[in-house]
Amino acid sequence: MKKHAIALTAASLMSVTAALADYPEKPVSFIVPWPPGDLEDVLTRLIADEFQEMYGVPAAVVNKPGGGGGPFPGAVEVATAPADGYTIGSFVTDVPIGGPQIGIPELSPNPFDPIGIFMTYPFVIATGANAPYSSWEELAEYAKSNDVALGHFGSFLPPTQITFAAAKTSGFDFASEAAFDELTCNTLASGDVDVINTTIQQVLPCLSDIKVLASVGKERTSLTPDVPTVQEINPELSVTLWNGLFVHKDVPQEARDKIAAAAQAALKKEKAQNLIGETGVLIYWQDADASKAQIESDAAAIGKISEINEQ
Repeated sequence: MKKHAIALTAASLMSVTAALADYPEKPVSFIVPWPPGDLEDVLTRLIADEFQEMYGVPAAVVNKPGGGGGPFPGAVEVATAPADGYTIGSFVTDVPIGGPQIGIPELSPNPFDPIGIFMTYPFVIATGANAPYSSWEELAEYAKSNDVALGHFGSFLPPTQITFAAAKTSGFDFASEAAFDELTCNTLASGDVDVINTTIQQVLPCLSDIKVLASVGKERTSLTPDVPTVQEINPELSVTLWNGLFVHKDVPQEARDKIAAAAQAALKKEKAQNLIGETGVLIYWQDADASKAQIESDAAAIGKISEINEQ
């Protein structure tokens, strides 16, 4: 009996090893929990195309927007899918850090491991061309005696929390705020809100016709080099707004390595590199260990920002 059991165990191990060696052998989905068209979507599609070309299996991006800051149905799908590497999340800072904080059961505790972080958003705070303020300082002065409405992607998300904290430390609060799945030129033109907190990609068609008051991040964007960062306004408000590839913590290493290889190859291609000059996005590859350290650092910074907002 003992020999029989050992033989079965060995056979099972060989079967698992063979299955991993065959990865991928069926279609792979890259889940983006936002509408199509923004930078994380564009770059994830390039990664999916490269994955398909490298490994010869269909690879597609699936957009699953979740309504301004949650409940992140796309992220929940990755969390609850079989941990076999066939469902991959393309997530912003908010998912692994914010998901557990707002109590989404499938995301708390954080069920994901990073494959790698591959971009930093050119995120901006912008207003319409006719607004009676043209800089963050002028907005702060105006908002002390006038109502200003802010549009954002979700009140608990890092860019929004940073914007709230920047307002508070500048001596004002937004009179109202609302969450949107998209924050585009039309959002400002419609008059639904006065100021929006968005990515440059979403306002690129009207960038020359709006006023960018500040950028969110550690560096000024290449498309708005004369506009200060929120960190310049207040050094405490320092968080990197990135996007990366994530899988469930139980996904085998062999699958992770192949996903990472496809991503790195895609980011070196001309199509990806051209986006740097066109949009101001920062494109790079930060491996799993470095990404984990980044997440821990940003989580601590977001905690400090939350403290400012609670004062």
